[in-house]
Amino acid sequence: MKKRRVFMRLEQLLYLEKIVEKGSINEAAKELFLTQPSISNAIKELESEMGVQLLLRNPRGVTLTEEGREFLAYSRQILDQVNLLEEKYKNKQLRKQAFSVSAQHYAFVVHAFVELIHSVDTDEYSFTLRETETENIFNDLTSFRSELGILYLNSFNKQVMTKLFKEKNLVFTPLFDAKPHVFVSRDNPLTQKKSLTLEDLEDYPYLSYEQGENNSFYFSEEILSTLVRKMNVQVSDRATIFNLMVGLNGYTISSGIISSELNDDKIVAIPLEYDDTITLGWLTQKQKELSPIARSYLTMLKNHIKGFGFEIYGEE
Repeated sequence: MKKRRVFMRLEQLLYLEKIVEKGSINEAAKELFLTQPSISNAIKELESEMGVQLLLRNPRGVTLTEEGREFLAYSRQILDQVNLLEEKYKNKQLRKQAFSVSAQHYAFVVHAFVELIHSVDTDEYSFTLRETETENIFNDLTSFRSELGILYLNSFNKQVMTKLFKEKNLVFTPLFDAKPHVFVSRDNPLTQKKSLTLEDLEDYPYLSYEQGENNSFYFSEEILSTLVRKMNVQVSDRATIFNLMVGLNGYTISSGIISSELNDDKIVAIPLEYDDTITLGWLTQKQKELSPIARSYLTMLKNHIKGFGFEIYGEE
C-alpha cells in the first residue's frame, strides 16, 4: 500500500505562530535564531504545500489573511497536542498556552476566566476575554480570533439568531435557563420589593449595552428591547453600567447572577414578573474540536453557574 506523503512540518507551524506573535518575519527570525530568508522560505513552502495564502506582506510587517486566521486556529490545536505529548514523555517545558473567548456582558463568564488563569500551571500564557457587542462575537468566531462565544437566546431572538448560526457555520450549545431579573443598586427604592413589574420600572432610567452600527433589536443583550421607555442610557461595559445603577438609580434586565467576588456587591438582582426564559449558552465553530484549555474553561463555567443553583443542560 502506497504511503500518503505528508508535506507540512511542525517547524513550519511554529514559525507561523512566532511570525504572528511578533508581527514581523524579521523579528520572528531573530527570536528563533534563524535567518530571515530561511523562515520566509519555510512559510512560502507551507503556503504552496497547503494551496493557501497565509500572510499578507507589507513594509510595516505581516498580517494573517482570512484563511490564515483559520489555518492558525487549526495549527495551534496540532501544536497543543504535540506539546502535551512532549510534556508527558519528554518532560519538556510547556509552550505558551493560548485561549480566547468573546461574550456578552456576564459576571459568570469573567469569574470562570479568572479561575482558568489561576489554574494554569505555567508562567507563560496568552489569554483574551472580549466582553463585546453581539455581532462582534460572531465576527470573532468566524475569523478564529476566539474559540468560544457566550450569549443568550429567548423567544424573541431565537429564530433570527438560529438562522445566523447556521449561515455562519456556528453551533450553539445551551448551558442553563434563567428567569428575567432586574439589576439595581442596593440603595434603589425598588429593593423594598420582592419582585418587580414593568410598571414599577417606568420612572427609572433604563440601562442597556450598545450594539454598534448593527443596532438590531435581535442583537440586544437585554430582553424586551423593543419596549418604549421614557429614559434610556446605553453603555459599552459592565463597570459603567454598574456605576450608573448607583449614580442614576438606573436598572437593567439580565439573568440574575451577581458575583460579589468580582466587585458586584453594590448591585442586587430582583425577579421580574414577566413570562420569559433566557437560555444562556456557548457558541463555537461547527466541526471544530475544542482545545483542552477551552474544555477546562467550560467545566469551570458550568461549576460556577451551578454554584448559583442553576441546572446545567445535560447534567442530572
